[in-house]
Amino acid sequence: MNVLFLTHSFPQGEGDAAGSFILRLAVALRDEEVNVRVVAPAGAGLPSAEVLEGILVERFRYAPRRFERLAYTGNMAGDVASSWTAKLALVGFLGSDFVHAVRARRNFEPQIIHAHWWFPSGVVGTWVHGLSHLPLVTTLHGTDVRLARSVGVAKPLFAHVLKHSAAVTTVSRWLKDEAQALVPSVRPVVAPMPVSTDLFEPGDSRDGKRLLFVGRLNAQKGADHLLHALAEMKTPASLDIVGDGPDREDLVRLSRELGLGARVSWHGQLAQTELPELYRQAAAVVVPSVDEGLGLTAVEALLCETPVVAFDSGGLRDVIQHEKTGLLVRPGDRVSLAKTLDDLLSRDGYGAQLGKAGRLYALSTFAPESAARRYAEIYRQVLGGNAS
Repeated sequence: MNVLFLTHSFPQGEGDAAGSFILRLAVALRDEEVNVRVVAPAGAGLPSAEVLEGILVERFRYAPRRFERLAYTGNMAGDVASSWTAKLALVGFLGSDFVHAVRARRNFEPQIIHAHWWFPSGVVGTWVHGLSHLPLVTTLHGTDVRLARSVGVAKPLFAHVLKHSAAVTTVSRWLKDEAQALVPSVRPVVAPMPVSTDLFEPGDSRDGKRLLFVGRLNAQKGADHLLHALAEMKTPASLDIVGDGPDREDLVRLSRELGLGARVSWHGQLAQTELPELYRQAAAVVVPSVDEGLGLTAVEALLCETPVVAFDSGGLRDVIQHEKTGLLVRPGDRVSLAKTLDDLLSRDGYGAQLGKAGRLYALSTFAPESAARRYAEIYRQVLGGNAS
């Protein structure tokens, strides 16, 4: 079976974290006799076609080089909302994505189109479906559902994509409920993305007073909540912050105002291969985000047997079972977050107990082979339904 992936986020090279779960799925699907080709946007210094871990990736140009800034920033919707230049680039993006998807369809002859995120890939997928009548599978990852909820003109387009998809998948139960609330006639199925179980493994170099945050530095990811909690903690813990984003300068300034100074280390964006050692060193990974689609950072941490403290919100409930695989705190409650972290760091062996249980759960739920089996089953159901 041949499946064509459409996505606006995909690794730009070996070890790149952006969209790495899509590459993991494509690679794992080979064991299910599913061949994948990927159409993704161009980026600075990237070839028009390349092979990553045996997967052919075709990248499309969509604007003059200096204006090709929509993809790989993590802020496509915000950029388009605030800039006319970005709006024009988006028109070129959609058109070029469609042209290259049609070309790939002719050369690759897929049986299924699989769009990751309903916008922009799902929209393009409906156009390819209309032209070729190939069934469309659309996966919702989280940011795209927030877009449908928050932008008025997006909701009818969201409904159009979902209604023209032969199958809609979500990476968490929360996302499934959110999608159904917006489009009640659609019945999504939950099918998580995979995490690299070979890369994220336990170690023996843990620092009992070291915390870790990994994520984009914006309001939704909630690093400000963590900084306030760190300042409230009785335990003099240190904090590693990995990631970049529009709020970095404000967060650095906040850490100084809170008197955290040398207790916080700012690592910037790191390659995925650099993350496991940081997970293994941390006493806990903190995920203070709200309405997270799933929270793959939490999964990566659990695979390294690192306990996770997270806000009780969104898809994180699919990863963290309170007091079994981690600890959940009321969203936005900085005082409770500080107390929970103090309690975890003060109890000998408690974090190790949570981490070991968390790894077993993560292996059973998010291993590449498990995700591949689930998606291969969905593909076969779709083809069987279309055949009948």
